[in-house]
Amino acid sequence: QVQLVESGGGLVQAGGSLRLSCAASGSIFSINAMGWYRQAPGPRRDLVATITSGGMTSYGDSVKGRFTISRDNAKNTVSLQMNSLKPEDTAVYYCYADVRTTPWQMGPYWGQGTQVTVSS
Repeated sequence: QVQLVESGGGLVQAGGSLRLSCAASGSIFSINAMGWYRQAPGPRRDLVATITSGGMTSYGDSVKGRFTISRDNAKNTVSLQMNSLKPEDTAVYYCYADVRTTPWQMGPYWGQGTQVTVSS
């Protein structure tokens, strides 16, 4: 079993900053991509940012230049620094990881989500 535990959500005023963190634990052989998705009220979960084990990053268009993703491969953690927050960033943020539990098995794992609310 693999668990992803997020922390760092909360309420912030527009223009402010928050930092989200996520730690993966359990039966982990290796982790490929890690990242963050978000879901505002509704069924769609949108990409925020991803990072490969080699450090290559990708961002959703709406957060480019404001958010920065980073990871610590030794600790199996991923973080998201969010600056210049806007009310439209309000959502539940989910941590994601492509985890290889054995050399032959890999699957996606998700955290439980953390609420980020940006007031205007």
